[in-house]
Amino acid sequence: MAILQEWQKIAYNEKANQNELQKFWQRYFLLEKGVYEKLLTNPDEVVEGTVKELAEKYNLSILEMAGFLDGINDSLVEPNPIETMEEDTKVSLAFDKEKLYKNMVDAKADWLYNLPMWDEIFDAETKHRLYLEQKKSGTVIVGKKVGRNEPCPCGSGKKYKYCCGR
Repeated sequence: MAILQEWQKIAYNEKANQNELQKFWQRYFLLEKGVYEKLLTNPDEVVEGTVKELAEKYNLSILEMAGFLDGINDSLVEPNPIETMEEDTKVSLAFDKEKLYKNMVDAKADWLYNLPMWDEIFDAETKHRLYLEQKKSGTVIVGKKVGRNEPCPCGSGKKYKYCCGR
């Protein structure tokens, strides 16, 4: 079984005791925060290695590293083969800074997108812009409804009811 599937079996176990699962996630989020602090301290360094090597580098278990790789995969320049990875699979943590910031906002992970290391990467204005872009990306804006006797928005000059409103 691929290590990601093992991770998911533990992390998303619906039969598990809710208190234990909550403690599991609290512990994981602290570990994840520690890895991001190290990565964001030197954001242009390309971190590569096997899953096992990176787990040792960041003091994580193999399964915790699989969870981390699953979480960061959408923010990477080149996604890793997380579905099939094993301990000896070569992976890269080269991330797109803007994508990573937006994905942290999307995940509502304020303990990550508020890390002080982001201040060295983006100025306050850029962080605010990225934050708003991400928040707005999930907002559906419904346009003004056209009344049946108003001019048709297609520009034909006819009333809407005789044109596109049929």
